[in-house]
Amino acid sequence: MRRILFAVFAVIFAASVAAPLKAQGAPPQVSADQPYTVEYYYKCQWGHQAEFLQLFLKNHYPLLKKIQATGRILSVKIESPAYHTSEELRWDYRVTIRYKNSTVATTANPDEEAFIKELWPDQETYKKKNSDGLRFCSDILICR
Repeated sequence: MRRILFAVFAVIFAASVAAPLKAQGAPPQVSADQPYTVEYYYKCQWGHQAEFLQLFLKNHYPLLKKIQATGRILSVKIESPAYHTSEELRWDYRVTIRYKNSTVATTANPDEEAFIKELWPDQETYKKKNSDGLRFCSDILICR
């Protein structure tokens, strides 16, 4: 009887742990001509989450919006988790980008350099500021 109870509790525990992980996974992908979603998870150093977000919104988000205006990107969404998790599962920001299709998502954008120069004419300052934001990241995970 104890073995059965232990097995039941083990199954319930495993299901409760796996459910939140399933909800955070990347959406299933479909055929090549369908929208393609990529999720970027950023884990920041403690105490630097707001500073990272400010730099991201200033130095990277405008480029994503510019690319979205061309139609390569369908949507960009930035989220932070609603609940706390353990340190090894912790992430501070998730950036979800829906591309027009998988080909667009996995090939270089020929216009990106021109967009960067248009948005930030002072390239030396842009490169320094762009790398400043990444120094606050302890981990970046990309899910397709």
